[in-house]
Amino acid sequence: MENPTQMHAEYVFRKHNAGHPNVISVFLNKARKLHTTHSWDFMRLEKNGIVHRSSLWKKAEFGQDIIIANLDTGAWPESKSFSDKGFGPVPSRWKGICQKEHIDTGFVCNKKLIGARYFNKGYIVKGGKITASMNTPRDYNGHGSHTLSTAAGNIVHGASVLGLVNGTAKGGSPRARVAAYKVCWPPVHGSGCMDADILKAFDAAIHDGVDVITVSLGGKPSDYFDDGLAIGSFHAVKNGIVVVTSAGNRGPEPGTVTNVAPWIITVAASTLDRSFHASAEMQNGLVLKGASLSKPTLPEEKFHPLISAAQAKTANASVDDALRCKKGTLDPKKASGKILACLRGENTFIDKGHQAALAGAVGMILCNNETTGNEIFAVPQVLPAININYTDGVRVFDYIAASKDPRAYITGPETTLNIKPAPFMGVFSSVGPNTITPQILKPDITAPGVDIIAAYSEAVNPTGEDYDKRKSPFNVLSGTSMACPHVAGVVGLLKSLHPDWSPAAIRSAIMTTGRTRDNTFHPMRDATETDKATPFNYGAGHLRPNQAMNPGLVYDLTLNDYYDFLCTLGYNQKNMTLFSGTKSPHRCPKHQQSLNHLLNFNNPAITIPNISPSSPITITRRLKNVGSPGRYTARIRLPTRVFSAYVNPTVLEFDHVGQEKTFNLTIEVKDANELQDTYIFGELRWTDQVHYVRSPIAIASMSDISYKT
Repeated sequence: MENPTQMHAEYVFRKHNAGHPNVISVFLNKARKLHTTHSWDFMRLEKNGIVHRSSLWKKAEFGQDIIIANLDTGAWPESKSFSDKGFGPVPSRWKGICQKEHIDTGFVCNKKLIGARYFNKGYIVKGGKITASMNTPRDYNGHGSHTLSTAAGNIVHGASVLGLVNGTAKGGSPRARVAAYKVCWPPVHGSGCMDADILKAFDAAIHDGVDVITVSLGGKPSDYFDDGLAIGSFHAVKNGIVVVTSAGNRGPEPGTVTNVAPWIITVAASTLDRSFHASAEMQNGLVLKGASLSKPTLPEEKFHPLISAAQAKTANASVDDALRCKKGTLDPKKASGKILACLRGENTFIDKGHQAALAGAVGMILCNNETTGNEIFAVPQVLPAININYTDGVRVFDYIAASKDPRAYITGPETTLNIKPAPFMGVFSSVGPNTITPQILKPDITAPGVDIIAAYSEAVNPTGEDYDKRKSPFNVLSGTSMACPHVAGVVGLLKSLHPDWSPAAIRSAIMTTGRTRDNTFHPMRDATETDKATPFNYGAGHLRPNQAMNPGLVYDLTLNDYYDFLCTLGYNQKNMTLFSGTKSPHRCPKHQQSLNHLLNFNNPAITIPNISPSSPITITRRLKNVGSPGRYTARIRLPTRVFSAYVNPTVLEFDHVGQEKTFNLTIEVKDANELQDTYIFGELRWTDQVHYVRSPIAIASMSDISYKT
């Protein structure tokens, strides 16, 4: 086995070598799942396609020569998003390769896509079957091309999805170089992204000299020493590489957020102020707008018979299954020639449309249930279709029930901008609190993740269904997978502008400048638009790139801070070697063994999951000046009926860049009844009237966190 200072996938799956002197640790080779461009205008990097000289894009030269790596399903090298036209020589610090394939699929790297590798030994150990044609970094899924181009794809004019939504596609760092590390394969036992391969890819990316690693995948949260992504990302951060990950798509249930290590940036997903919409018009004059990206349109502009999908059920199908347009539940004799009203449920949007089409339906109105509320998606369906919200769905079913001859028409899709309110949270976006370390707020930030247009693989169709024979160089996808590379692209810009900033400083700059209000100046809401979203939904708020380049102050962290964090969790020397990568790991201070010390970890967010109602608690933070000299004053916002809180000192004066100062925050519970089985939220803000350095606060008095918010 090779040098133990390097982390290798073999540490994960060769359990019979656990006693070998060069093996640092052995843990289960767990499986991970993929978390499935008007964005930059929405986030003010440009306005109507014009880049202002004060924009982070302009200041950072569009991420010129930053190297962004993507751990995903590979890349489609022929995509215009990865063309090297106009690019100069590959940066001399690059040490990577374009991995030779077992058979020639024509995969060629260039001066934009400067490297590509694939890793599948861990997948094979888990029972995955690899054919010769699979041994390639080429993307046969589409997810990897989409996420990589979102982070750093070229500026591509005339991009469209199946001839619709024409416009200009671009990544967050469009002048950056990119490298694809293929770690995900066809699912086996529910997933195709294995820890062993992820670890190996991290090792390679570190060696190759990348600046940013974006990882839109994850699994069920686990202890850090048993989490390959947490270990791999720690080694990257140790080498000055920023790692950005997706929060997961298991929302809206509390405690579902994944990728919770404090050294990575964990990204939730929210909406844009753009919609791809169509209208469902009822014959009684009712017109309902919804999301649509259907290439086929109804053959004639006339009203067609409209029925509930339950009315088209087969004899053996249940009403509930037919209503959700599940496979084998729709009778062609009843559905043929009609528009079906289906209810959102377990099977995918695409499958519902397919089942409706198989049954002879001419169109589909997909109605949200109460849980999914106003979260509607534009999906490239195989028949004319529209997704409408819960309230409008009720109106459709009421119309069907009240009319003797209900009829409807679905218009073709159009693009609308300046939608309000926006953003609001995606209902699928995984939610905190952090179930591994409740004292660390996760997710960290939210970014656009709904109906995102980016490059796609032309080896597959845009729906992923076997019956769909269409191909498209671009596609629309939604998920925290799509939000993650938005942040990675902005990180590339910040790395270019501030090469001396640590990964923690960049994470802090992004978090403390986040926005918690939508474009109507109201607090950001969840997908129902009836409840306020909380830091467990959006972390520190919505990403604001231009503000992040000049945050004023940052909460910085050193490598020793991370080691002390692990010490506080009670990790033993063997566990610590996983992170240090050496047989002489960090020595834990004796006083670090109390979990109370986690509260003093210099995180930009403040989370107190177990405050005592009977005694005040004081936590410590330190701030570093990364801007001009300034005098910052503290302001704390917490419900005064529940808490008394004060900061000491209330004023911090900074004379020069790099100067650090410490402050204490003391909080005392005034009304313990208000804290029963719930979290209460607030914020701490430092300002010099130019910069606003904002930290979210979450407080509960639960000793056994119930995750009720």
